[in-house]
Formats: sequence, C-alpha cells, structure tokens
Amino acid sequence: MKNDNQHLIDAPIPQPENACQTLDEVIQSRRKFRSLLFHILYAVDAFDYDVSPREVAEKLNSEYETDIPLDGDLTRQVAAIAEKRHELDQTLVPFLENWRFERIGKCTLLVLRYAIWEILYTKTPHNIIINEAIELAKCFSERDAYKFVNGILDKISINHKQQTTDAEAALLQSTTENSAQPAPILEPELQKESDEIVTETQENSSTEE
Repeated sequence: MKNDNQHLIDAPIPQPENACQTLDEVIQSRRKFRSLLFHILYAVDAFDYDVSPREVAEKLNSEYETDIPLDGDLTRQVAAIAEKRHELDQTLVPFLENWRFERIGKCTLLVLRYAIWEILYTKTPHNIIINEAIELAKCFSERDAYKFVNGILDKISINHKQQTTDAEAALLQSTTENSAQPAPILEPELQKESDEIVTETQENSSTEE
C-alpha cells in the first residue's frame, strides 16, 4: 500500500534558515548527536508531525550518507519530544513573564522543548542541558535568542529541583510516620490468644533452663 505521506518523504529535508551549520557540516561536527537531533526535530515539526523521525532519519541516510540508526536513541528521543510537545509547552508558559508564547521563534521553541524534555525526563545535569541549549540557540535561533533560552531554562531548572526536593521530603516524612505507627490493637479474643502463646513460650523457656 502506498504511504499516504510519500509526497512529504519525497520532499527536501527542511533546514533552519540562517543556521550556523548546514546538514553537511553537522555530520562532521563534534556536537553531532544534538545537532542532528535538532535537524530531525525541525524537519518533523516542519512536516507538521505527519512524518516520523524514523522516516526523516532514513531520508538523511540516503541523501547525506549518514549512518543514523533508524531505531536508535536519536530517533527515539525526537519521537518522545514530539509526543510530549504540548506538555512541554505547558511547562514553559508559566515562565515566560511578559512574553507571549506566540512570539517565540520556531527554532527557539524547539530548542526549549528539547531542553525541557531533558530536564524532566533524563538524569543529565541541568548545567550541561542549559549550556548545550545555549549553543543550539546560538547556532539555529534568532540573534540573541540564547539569552532568552538561558533565562527561561534557569528558572525551569530551579523550579524542577525544588519540586523534586519537596517530593523527596514528603516521601521521607511519610515513610518515617508509617514506621513510627504503634502496633495494631488486636480484637479481645485474638489478644487473649496472643497473650497465652507468649506466656506458654516464656514458661517453656524457664523449664528448659
């Protein structure tokens, strides 16, 4: 059966305008993984999420002689970011402060989604996530957008760490309270039976001595 998205797959891979690196240059870059991930994320977004990361990666492999694993970490991460994009946007909005969501440039939004996803769902240190997001913003986003990215992610990072700390404290308190609970009170008949067993055990121990 013919793929309904064949016309999209046959189209050229969309690339960010004014990017500091073309796809050819990215392939040789030391930041290859993140840059390639961003290119694939950008292409999937440009196709309005009608084309999968796997299909974009397959096209890149055929046109640019890359060797991107079609079911590897890169395509899985793009798929996860794409799937949770609305949730990521909801996380972002409260931190905009006097800035409308609609004003955020496409590349800047994708950089933020990528970084917020890493903050929420990976164990990568936040300072590394933010630094890498700044570099992506410098390369792909509007001029000086990296400052905006830095400020937003710094606030989200602080908030997330605080929420994590509060959750861990609440769990510790709950565990402590549960362990300090007194022994359950038995029904009278069960309590009597329990007392008799204890008394019998003590008597047997005395006899053996």
